[in-house]
Amino acid sequence: MDSVALAKLVAFGKTQSFDSLLLVRHGRIVLQTYYAPYSADIPHAINSATKAVVGSLIGIALKDGLLDGLDHPVLEFFRDRPIENVDERKKAITIENLLDMTSGFEWDEGFEGGREQSLADMARSPDWIKFVLDRPMAHPPGHVFYYNSGNPHLLSAIITKLTGERAEEYAKAQLFGPLGIETSHWRRDPQGVSAGGGGLSLFPRDMAKIGYLYLHRGEWQGKQLLPPDWADAIAHTTLSMNASFDSNLRYKNFFWVLSEKHVYMAVGYHCQVIMVLPDRDVVAVMTARNFCPFGKVADYISDSVRSDSVLPRDQSAIDQLAREITDISTEKASEVGPTPQIASAISGKTYNFPHNALNIKSLTVFLTGTEPHYEMELYTQISSLRRIDGPMGLDGLYRKGRPIEFGVPAAKGTWSDEHTFVFDMQYLGSGEERRWYLTFDEGRLNLGGKTRDGRDISVASQPN
Repeated sequence: MDSVALAKLVAFGKTQSFDSLLLVRHGRIVLQTYYAPYSADIPHAINSATKAVVGSLIGIALKDGLLDGLDHPVLEFFRDRPIENVDERKKAITIENLLDMTSGFEWDEGFEGGREQSLADMARSPDWIKFVLDRPMAHPPGHVFYYNSGNPHLLSAIITKLTGERAEEYAKAQLFGPLGIETSHWRRDPQGVSAGGGGLSLFPRDMAKIGYLYLHRGEWQGKQLLPPDWADAIAHTTLSMNASFDSNLRYKNFFWVLSEKHVYMAVGYHCQVIMVLPDRDVVAVMTARNFCPFGKVADYISDSVRSDSVLPRDQSAIDQLAREITDISTEKASEVGPTPQIASAISGKTYNFPHNALNIKSLTVFLTGTEPHYEMELYTQISSLRRIDGPMGLDGLYRKGRPIEFGVPAAKGTWSDEHTFVFDMQYLGSGEERRWYLTFDEGRLNLGGKTRDGRDISVASQPN
């Protein structure tokens, strides 16, 4: 692989808010980079790429005879539950329909953009499995592709029924164990079922192991973990995702397929990607804080392949790649504005907010003294995220706090004018970053920022 081409790919990753980039070719790690302030020692949330792991566990259960076939009706696994809106269409849903996102459930997840309404409603539900099973049917199963994170969650519950273990435990024994993967976290629903649609965190290097397993048709170190035809079915699928942003996208077993490029990939929100390029014998992993153009990334990778044997040594090209890696792995200080007099007046003061789409309940910033920091209370059902505090850089560089369930909080801030403080925060390893504008006026704080789906929101603090 050409070092100059790889340097361009690394630089492109910076424009796409990458956290990491890793390439494996012919079984060797060719490139492994981490974009500051993210670092190699922090696991990364893979979001909806979790679905591909759940699908892999179904494949393993099928190979091992725990599952009798992909045509097994789904409702038979839930005979112990009363289920609403049952009709002949719902009775006909199979395991394969769940794997291929053709279950036919009525669902709204903002696949083409917008709010992820059904996903949010499921997260607020006291019983996620019941929420999905009770959904009315919009189509007969097998007829229409529609992206639905409820489908893999049902499969996670089915894995537990087949094995007597959570998907997380079954994975440790049958998938992660053989691959040498140690998980850091896998979120669970209120009943303790491993979240099927997202919620798994892995190191990028471990993500690459999953891709390598698929590149080698389910075989790892001489042992067949997946059915031999499992990866082939993905590579040759004709099931269209009906995506207006790319008519060539196909789908199978929770993998996205770039059919015209002969590339398939596990995909998570904000470009958490395990990409397999069989024609190039390449596995690529990306983690990021924003969306990325899959086809363009695949082209960058393919274009960097020059031959099937070792290239002549080109020291200038090697040096160029090394400089690019050093550049992206070194955090650069952002511009810092002058500190106004109001800073001391508002430092340490707690501002409370009514319920809002930014989910901030209260905020306190400590802007004086030798250790600037913040304290934040959130509107959330996730107990580990209800209160967050940590250091905050006022010199243009992030300061990292204590690791929490979903990553490592890192924060910095600066004054854009005499009344507005810009507060930047990342959860390193979560693929999420936020920027809030704190405007102080006569004892009140106006908080502005963007929601997860890109809407601009502004909310004023309540009177103390």
